[in-house]
Amino acid sequence: MSDRKRASMSEIPSATSPAPNLASPRSKPRALSLTPELVALCYREEVDPGLNARFTPMEDEDYRALALDLDAQSGGAPLWVFAYGSLIWKPEFCSVESRRATAYGWHRAFSLKIDRWRGSRAAPGLMMALEHGGRCDGVIYRLADGDRIAQIERLLRRELSSRETVSTVRWMPVRTPEGPVNVLGFWLGSTGHDAVSRLPLEEVARILARACGHVGSCAEYLYNTVLHLEAVGIHDRNLWRLQALVADEIRKLYGDHSAAQPLSGETKAALDATPVVKISGEKARDPV
Repeated sequence: MSDRKRASMSEIPSATSPAPNLASPRSKPRALSLTPELVALCYREEVDPGLNARFTPMEDEDYRALALDLDAQSGGAPLWVFAYGSLIWKPEFCSVESRRATAYGWHRAFSLKIDRWRGSRAAPGLMMALEHGGRCDGVIYRLADGDRIAQIERLLRRELSSRETVSTVRWMPVRTPEGPVNVLGFWLGSTGHDAVSRLPLEEVARILARACGHVGSCAEYLYNTVLHLEAVGIHDRNLWRLQALVADEIRKLYGDHSAAQPLSGETKAALDATPVVKISGEKARDPV
């Protein structure tokens, strides 16, 4: 196994990861159709093609200016970030508190076409974004007050790579068990760049089963998202159906691995080492 594949695989937690810290966990976790074995079949070596020439790269001063602007807009109030996808399991910023939260009037969907990161020019992928309508259950993280600007910059560098995507960050209200909170969230945006909303789930599954970029595959992204949503007590019916469709699509491409032998040795150890995020008042841990 190559070093890059081993690094990618290390981000895939197994079904034996620690149970979440919840008041009422399920007595028996749901079994995903999309397994680490199937996800591993989607991996391939890809080089980073760089930012598409259609976009204008963000510079250091752009990130700093936007971070300062967002901090000023908060009015000095605690700054919270709404996580509904990979930010739940790979936030890459420091937080001091996390809560379950619901954004009404929004839903998550695979609606952003990507030809980098988890997609390529030859086989573009899809990433999730918030779209108008419905409700979206997720997790909110509160940033530490001490170095807030630096933490906001880390968040922006993770989510934004071009000036054309600046409109995807916005303030939105969410509800939590402790009351309403105004949070930063990332949505489809107002520019329409690479938006492919309202695709049938079957078509989304076909794309996700084939897309892989230099940081990993779309199947891996879906697997981690569904697994960690379930771990914090969030069952997204559309994503649950989608992971089953992607599993079926992978089997069509690579054969039936539903009865694959359990992973063992170095690969299994890497999978088991990735913790499932826990929701509590303690400092959130970055899984990577």
